[in-house]
Amino acid sequence: MRAALIGNHDDMDPGLVGHDLRLRGVSFVELHREDHQSWSGPGPEAGGIDLVVSLGSSWSAYWPQVEAAARAEQHYLAAAHRAGVPVLGICFGAQQLSLALGGRVERSQTHEIGWHTVTPVPEALEPAVADGVPVGGRWFQWHYDRFSVPAGATALADSPVSPQAFVTGRSLGLQFHPEVTETIATNWSRGDGERELRAAGIDRDLLLAETRRMQDDVRPRTAVLVEWFLTRVAQTHTN
Repeated sequence: MRAALIGNHDDMDPGLVGHDLRLRGVSFVELHREDHQSWSGPGPEAGGIDLVVSLGSSWSAYWPQVEAAARAEQHYLAAAHRAGVPVLGICFGAQQLSLALGGRVERSQTHEIGWHTVTPVPEALEPAVADGVPVGGRWFQWHYDRFSVPAGATALADSPVSPQAFVTGRSLGLQFHPEVTETIATNWSRGDGERELRAAGIDRDLLLAETRRMQDDVRPRTAVLVEWFLTRVAQTHTN
């Protein structure tokens, strides 16, 4: 299976999600948001893409300075969804997926940075995906914005700050970061990221220590989530 991996030049590490997808035979073609003119036009089917993974970003989807790139990605995700190509959107990628499907993105009243609890919304689940949706628990977060669940999509989980997961057809949006490793968290918390942590009153060393401790817990949960996505969401029959 050939997957398009969408991200920014300096942040293309799919971490644990990438590891688990590769174990299942997925290979990646990197598509940089900054170079969207070279890949966003034809759409995923024209490029022989079987799966799309849209990663997080330090951008906000509504920033005017990234409008062209953000809209190009939204068109690409919408084209994938219409064509039945499975889409996995993570954090900014989930926000982009929401916008692509008619939802909205706005600034949250408060940020979520660090390890936060995600709570499933069982009463909102469709019967086809209701058994054992593996989105609950403590997951890594780093976001200031929130998405709305698009019309026709099913909310899977939320937190006190924002919706955390939704599914529609073969597309899955996750506000949290199941891919995060200690290496990824270390990279994010350098430079501007370190300044963000200070502004938020978060101790960088404590955050990285908690991330290190959480790896034995989150690694198998991410594997289960990836397996569920591939077998229960990506294989959904759509008309």
